[in-house]
Amino acid sequence: MPKGDKHNYLDNKHLIRRCLTYFAPYKFRIFIAFVSMAFVAAATAGTAYLIQPAMDDIFISKDREALFIIPIAFVVVMLIKGFFRFFQSYLMNTAGLMVLEQLRNDLFQKIVCLPMNFFEESQVGMLMSRILNDVMEIRQSLPSFIMMIREVITIIALISLVFYRDAYLAFWAVLVLPLAILPFFYFGRKLRKLGRKNQVKISDINAQLQEVFSGVKVIKAFANEKLESKKFDNENHRLVNIAIKQVLHSELSSRIMEIVGAFGIGLVLWYGGMQVISGESTPGTFFSFITALIMLYEPIKKINASNLTIQRALAGAERVFEILDSPTINEEKGGSIKLVQPFKDLVIKDLTFSYPSSDGPILNNINLRVKAGQKIAVVGPSGSGKTTLVNLIPRFYDPEHGSIEINGNPIQDYTLKSLRLNLGMVSQETFLFNASVRENIAYVHQDAPFEEVKKASETAFAHDFIEKLPEGYETIVGERGVRLSGGQKQRLTIARALLKNPPLLILDEATSALDTESERVVQMALENLMKDRTSIVIAHRLSTILTADVIVVMERGVIVAKGSHKELLKKCPLYIKLYNMQFQDG
Repeated sequence: MPKGDKHNYLDNKHLIRRCLTYFAPYKFRIFIAFVSMAFVAAATAGTAYLIQPAMDDIFISKDREALFIIPIAFVVVMLIKGFFRFFQSYLMNTAGLMVLEQLRNDLFQKIVCLPMNFFEESQVGMLMSRILNDVMEIRQSLPSFIMMIREVITIIALISLVFYRDAYLAFWAVLVLPLAILPFFYFGRKLRKLGRKNQVKISDINAQLQEVFSGVKVIKAFANEKLESKKFDNENHRLVNIAIKQVLHSELSSRIMEIVGAFGIGLVLWYGGMQVISGESTPGTFFSFITALIMLYEPIKKINASNLTIQRALAGAERVFEILDSPTINEEKGGSIKLVQPFKDLVIKDLTFSYPSSDGPILNNINLRVKAGQKIAVVGPSGSGKTTLVNLIPRFYDPEHGSIEINGNPIQDYTLKSLRLNLGMVSQETFLFNASVRENIAYVHQDAPFEEVKKASETAFAHDFIEKLPEGYETIVGERGVRLSGGQKQRLTIARALLKNPPLLILDEATSALDTESERVVQMALENLMKDRTSIVIAHRLSTILTADVIVVMERGVIVAKGSHKELLKKCPLYIKLYNMQFQDG
């Protein structure tokens, strides 16, 4: 076996084995389907067998008893075939749907638990395509595999019948069978490659659609609808070209098999006709033979069709199990200690961090201590590493060197759930789900009493505008909260953080994207949120953090100074520069 073929064989074997593990819980259904399959194959051969007595006894011998028995036998055989064919198809397809459900669940659970850097390197549309399209292809794998086995059994039954009718003639008829099977393997490999390309291209289109529809406001602002339409036309054209090649190879495969079969049947018609004319065989025997032979090529075509489906399924399986089984794509893992209140302190020691795509460290040798009850402000020019620093606290990323400790333990020792439930984050990038106002506020406690939801919204100065919405707290906010203003969305996220009630709060430029009036209301809501909590505040407007216990000044990933507002005005040139830029008008 050539090296490439051996690799494909082993790869296929692994993928098929992985697919079958998902069908294993439904082995009883599959066993019944196998039993039903045997009856279907036997009934198919039975219909061909009945041609001989029908022709010889009814039409030639004019036997009245045969005229009564044979039609009844034919109906019974077809009833058996139909009954067991229904059973087999129903059981296999329902098993396929259950596998589809489980695979999607497993894939979603794996993806949603992957670290943040995975999502930064992956397109959302591609991930959607793997969960929806690729898994759908796998669902077809076992039903098609079972169909192949059924047709193989049918072929065995029909070959037995043709040899029973005329062994010599059967030998010449089935001699061409290997030629009919050759396209099965040749075109199978071609279609596997095309199936893989097709799945990739569908992912690309999904990613493009997701990006376009999410950024439609930018597209319209730049009047670039035609440009985006042209990009989509190009991608769609490539997808159609792949599909055309799939149709071409599929049809070529079927037609070549039909032509090979036609040669075999033509040979049989000539030789069998000679035998009937010479009186060596009866018309009934011949037509029973030819019917079985014609029926013999039908399952071969069905096997070919099933193979095409299996090749598409294997192409989808490659992409699905690439995520599920990859040794490099691993879920986030936390420790075993549960972080419990009260919060005592947060200590950052000698912290260094860089992104995989960055040229150098984004954070370099950071040291900081946050005591319970303190309000710590972090300021600095854009790109100084402020947001990256606070994103390390909930372990969205892990540092390369150094450590972050809460209450004396490294954050890696805590369970991820307990760590993150003890942190509250409000950033300038507000995100709301396409659900009701109440569901968005109560996201962390879906069963929270309405009074608690209402209290949180009142404290966040959100209750009044919520009451004015068409359905109040049950109003659907739209995708990403599109039906609300920026200030309203921000107040809902603050209400959500209030209901979470975390001891440590992180505010990442929470008012930077708001107008002055909205900022004033949101700032009051933030003051309520920070009351009696330890807070780390990243601020672009120094007026909001002048009363902070400690102000940390950062530049190019390094802490250049720490102290109160008054202290920094005396000793930190960068802070003085930032202060003068914002307050130079008096």
